[in-house]
Amino acid sequence: MSEHAQGFAAEEFDAVRRLFDSMLAADSGYSAQLAAYHQGVKVLDLHGGPEIAADSVTGVFSCSKGVAALAFGLLVQDGLVDLDAAVKRYWPEFGCHGKEILTVGQLLSHQGGLVGVPGGFAMEEYNDAAAVAAKLAAAVPFWRPGRAFGYHALTMGVFMEELCRRITGGTLQALYEERIRGPFAVDMYLGLPESEEPRYRDVLFDEDPHLPFIDPEGIPGISGNVRAGNLLTLPNLRSIRAVGSCSGAGVGSAVGLARLYAAASTGVDGGQPFLTQQTIATMSQEQVWGIDRVFSQESAFAVVFMKSHARMDFGSAQAFGHDGANAALGFADPAYEVGFGYIPQRAEEGGTVGRGMQLSIAVRKALLGVE
Repeated sequence: MSEHAQGFAAEEFDAVRRLFDSMLAADSGYSAQLAAYHQGVKVLDLHGGPEIAADSVTGVFSCSKGVAALAFGLLVQDGLVDLDAAVKRYWPEFGCHGKEILTVGQLLSHQGGLVGVPGGFAMEEYNDAAAVAAKLAAAVPFWRPGRAFGYHALTMGVFMEELCRRITGGTLQALYEERIRGPFAVDMYLGLPESEEPRYRDVLFDEDPHLPFIDPEGIPGISGNVRAGNLLTLPNLRSIRAVGSCSGAGVGSAVGLARLYAAASTGVDGGQPFLTQQTIATMSQEQVWGIDRVFSQESAFAVVFMKSHARMDFGSAQAFGHDGANAALGFADPAYEVGFGYIPQRAEEGGTVGRGMQLSIAVRKALLGVE
């Protein structure tokens, strides 16, 4: 296997390609895709390693939240949902147990305290968002809503899906397919069609026998639904990726992620972006920053989207996107007019020290003309 990436890199991004090459050379088991658009034009489309091809698709885990949030942004843009309205306005059953005045914007910025339910969810419930939504609507929050925030790993997508169903009568996956994925030819799916199955490559991961104990009835354990098993296996199940839960069952390629975020923020192929500047400003404005109640470490969120900060330095103050449990990463950065996508085939370390974010830093440096 070549130690050099295959694919295309515009001349001004040669330093990014060299960094990617060095990562491939340093680890014979490393396989990944890397892509970026600048001002609506594809400037990077690279892949390398033994487990991946140019047209491979694989699981992107919580990058799915960012994908779904772009579709939810269309509901905001169309005036169908008010982020400052109480959730119960659209979802009456939700308004109980201290959740009566929780707004849509607060719920979608991880402030609701509904990271799961005691006892967790069964594996088959990952494909039944309506059933999970009913349990969450009746649940008592784990903290006072609006007074703290913590990562809603498996329930954030349920909130978006249920609100879309209540508001439009249809699914968020269908909205994404009809108004974004299809029209903009985006290789990123919330529900992988049978016709695309031959391109799917399993997410690879190493079982660590020395992982610390996670109490299944503690907030981190409930958020991760640890009773149901290893979440890294989920996209490798055809039944899961066929439905495409907006919390974490999306499937796609790095160029798909990059093109999606570019189509939203700058437009692609000479066209207009599908989100207005006002919608992007509304959806991407930071809502919370501080110590995450689930992870007990620094986090920052807009409406669904992650915001860049020291632990997750993926972009400028204007950047918005999401990473995944395997360290996949997709985002838009209006300050640099960039759409970015990175997907490793084997789950790896994320955060600022991770390969994806180091490559995103290299993209910014290339645009700034600094070494």
